[in-house]
Amino acid sequence: MLPVRGRDGRATRLVRIAGTRVAWTPVGDGEFFCPGCGGDRNYERLTGRRRFTLLGVPVLPRGVTGPVVECASCRHHFGTEVLDHPTTTRFSAMLRDAVHTVALAVLTAGGTCARASLETAVGGVRAAGFQDCTEEQLAALVEALHADTGRVFEQPGGASLAIELHESLDPLAPHLAPAGREAILLQAARIALADGPYTPAERDALITVGAALTIRADDVTRLLAAARTPS
Repeated sequence: MLPVRGRDGRATRLVRIAGTRVAWTPVGDGEFFCPGCGGDRNYERLTGRRRFTLLGVPVLPRGVTGPVVECASCRHHFGTEVLDHPTTTRFSAMLRDAVHTVALAVLTAGGTCARASLETAVGGVRAAGFQDCTEEQLAALVEALHADTGRVFEQPGGASLAIELHESLDPLAPHLAPAGREAILLQAARIALADGPYTPAERDALITVGAALTIRADDVTRLLAAARTPS
């Protein structure tokens, strides 16, 4: 910029002689969780081209920039990694499905569906979002899993069970606070304890849940012990 001086010789304003301007082009859109707004918003994915300007007129290309994500509400720009964070709606669905999968895993590992275990499992699943879940539905699913020799729950605590749990919990764990991860494990432990002490298969299933939630092994041991203590 160069100063423009008045008759008294003082600079009264600045005139931009040269600079760089970015021309943005939309290349996609969707819904995301906006860190600036703190909620779900629409976005546009933009790519840009830099141009050298002279007196405000673009004269020379200076390469590309971006891509970036622009929030339709606050208009702030973010790196595309922001799209890795699930929307509030998607997060709720992931949590609901994870709690349901964990409950089924623990019930299946237990071998039988005691009424106390089913009641505890239904309470947790309903609280996570499956409000119409019933004991009969869970019992029927567990029976079907035991009957289907091709299913991954054929041998509780085995490698196949770990795969099923990891598929459900791996995408969720990075977006949960430590307290949230521990709450899922504690709920699973209460299901296992509802009809008596942990069986070896139930303990194996719970250790697998803790690993999938990226909870340290010593913390898993502590939480499983804590779940046995009446509050």
